[in-house]
Amino acid sequence: MDLEDQKYASVHYADYLRIDQLLSAQSMRSKELNVPAHDEMLFIIVHQVYELWFKEILHDVGSVMEMFQSESVDERNIGTALHRLERVSEILLLLIQQIKVLETMTPLDFLDFRNYLFPASGFQSHQFRMIEVKLGLKIKQRQTYHNTPYQSVFTQKLQEELQKAETDPSLFELIESWLERTPFVDRGDYQFIPEYRLAVEKMLAREKKAIMDTPILSDKEKEMRIKMQGDTETYFATVMNEDAHNKMIEDGTVRLSYKATLSALFISLYRDEPVLHTPFRLLNQLIEIDELLTTWRYRHAQMVLRMIGRKVGTGGSSGFEYLLNTALKHQIFVDFHNISTLMIPRSDLPELPETLKNQLAFHFTINH
Repeated sequence: MDLEDQKYASVHYADYLRIDQLLSAQSMRSKELNVPAHDEMLFIIVHQVYELWFKEILHDVGSVMEMFQSESVDERNIGTALHRLERVSEILLLLIQQIKVLETMTPLDFLDFRNYLFPASGFQSHQFRMIEVKLGLKIKQRQTYHNTPYQSVFTQKLQEELQKAETDPSLFELIESWLERTPFVDRGDYQFIPEYRLAVEKMLAREKKAIMDTPILSDKEKEMRIKMQGDTETYFATVMNEDAHNKMIEDGTVRLSYKATLSALFISLYRDEPVLHTPFRLLNQLIEIDELLTTWRYRHAQMVLRMIGRKVGTGGSSGFEYLLNTALKHQIFVDFHNISTLMIPRSDLPELPETLKNQLAFHFTINH
């Protein structure tokens, strides 16, 4: 049978999905040791399903990264990238919900076989580490594990794969480069920042007046509210002053470059313009993925607390405390979250030049 004929050859469901291999991949250590623990089967299947979904996440994220590797991104691919990142979010929602299934196992059920798992640990999931690295979590941002490199728990081959992923551009860096090439922020007939500064100053002056005019607050409370409100030298300094922004990058406070931050802000403020709809949804999807990963880490930490309390994890970590710290520290796209700090009301948005509005719209001319 030649290749063309094989395209239309029939295949059985069980053969196509390798059902026999799949269903024979659950080997209970408790049973092998002649002390079978019923819930070990659940434990194995849940974690195997996690790994299957991790594989799909890597498949989808990898394809999105390929789309953004060129210096000239085909805009027709942005919709496809968005769709695949939306699927990643749906998968992460499933992974969070799956914790409830695992929690049908009680702490006593888990203790029936936990001692047989040492030194295995979820920390040794190579695929999950690859997801983190490819999204943009770099080694210097990580919560340390026994003060040793996180790759050390893997074989030499897997360590090399992680190291390559660390040095290759991550999705964060690819999106950053794409944003830096956004052409609308600084043109000959329009400069975004001076217009934005005037709008911010107008907004802050109005808010300050409202605070000062209210009879409800005391003078001390008014002073505190105005201080909390911030000004162009506090909250808004990162986009008003490139040097201030770069200093924050040096300090590790932010990661996203100045040009990329301006573009992300512009897209977020003018997202109602037709051409910016999909880029805004793309940035919002990165925030969604970050939130869901943080939620999954937090729920995982809570599940561990529920199952083993504050015992040391099977892999030797501090268990609950380590997992909770990763939820707090391992955020990847937090710079896009921070754009919300810089938002101003639609009513205060500077009016765009007509030529720019035409570029941002689906503008057609009809020749008679």
